[in-house]
Amino acid sequence: MYLRNFMRYALLCVCYMTVTNIYATEQAHNHQENEQAEHANEVSLTEQQQQLANIKVERLVLKKHKQTLYAPGEIKANGYASYVVSPRVDSIVLKRHALLGQHVNKGDSLVTLFSGEVASQQTEFRLAEAEWQRVTKMTAGTVSEKQILTAKAEYEVAYSRLVAFGLSKQAIAQTLTISPEKLGEYTLFAQTSGAVLTDNFAQGQRVDSGIELMLIADESALWVAAQLSVNQDRTISNGSTALLEVNGNRYQARVIQEAHTIDEQTRSRTVRLEVKNTQHSLHPGMFADVYFHFETDQEVLAVPENALTRSADGDWQLFVVDDDGGFAAHEVTLGRRFGDYREVLGIKAGLEVVTQGAFFIASQLAKGGFDPHNH
Repeated sequence: MYLRNFMRYALLCVCYMTVTNIYATEQAHNHQENEQAEHANEVSLTEQQQQLANIKVERLVLKKHKQTLYAPGEIKANGYASYVVSPRVDSIVLKRHALLGQHVNKGDSLVTLFSGEVASQQTEFRLAEAEWQRVTKMTAGTVSEKQILTAKAEYEVAYSRLVAFGLSKQAIAQTLTISPEKLGEYTLFAQTSGAVLTDNFAQGQRVDSGIELMLIADESALWVAAQLSVNQDRTISNGSTALLEVNGNRYQARVIQEAHTIDEQTRSRTVRLEVKNTQHSLHPGMFADVYFHFETDQEVLAVPENALTRSADGDWQLFVVDDDGGFAAHEVTLGRRFGDYREVLGIKAGLEVVTQGAFFIASQLAKGGFDPHNH
């Protein structure tokens, strides 16, 4: 009986030791697998290897970043420094005095026209002026006060009509001395200095009153019409600056007006900027790339674009320096773009991450090894 119990006890001990050994073996195997899994997402490099691979490490810190917003734009004439040259009465073009693109000064002759209405009004002015001179030279008592007032009024009305037709003071004065065949001819003069931007007529052409013959604009300061997408609801305040790129050249511009309506055809809203054109290298009609710059309201974490790589499952990742000096992959979510930087979410500040050479580390991670001499 004693022997039988002893055999049973011995058998139980053997079973217990066998189970314990199996459990310990499984635990060791699981620990080894965990270590292998951890090291599968980690690359260790010596200092020399890091120098050869040009690896750069920086600490992640919270700070404000500048954000860039792009919009296509077009250079336009400054509407506040432009002048439309147009006849105020139906006329015929006799002669041009300025050419397209020519720079003119205030008071320069632009175009000479002929109008039958102007000729008729010049004749009335000559008669009114002669009558006014006659009554003013008559001795007192020979003409009534009413006649004097009437003559003066008719003279002033005739004079004001010529002014309304666009004749200058000098041209009106010359009306009294010109020959009859020159009646009806009048010249339009530049009311501001600038360049002739449009030239919409030919000599001998009949033009209606109010039609644009020329557009004179001061090109020292031009407008830029930037078209923002209707989905871009960011407020752009007046006075803020933007960068223009035109034909490879860069210019600083200032926002002067933002439209609050949406263009029905382009489905965009227009932001108007002003750009100084001291070198006269910009001209209306040129296309421009407009870049608005903003700063984030709050501090964020952001890394250079080349610090980001794709993991094996397609997620974005950064390489973080771990406790033993290796580089471990850490998956992140991307946020806003700030120029060459990208906001990263799902990672905390203070960690040291690879900002240069991440692609090389990713390739070594994929190969599972590193040999600086390619052996």
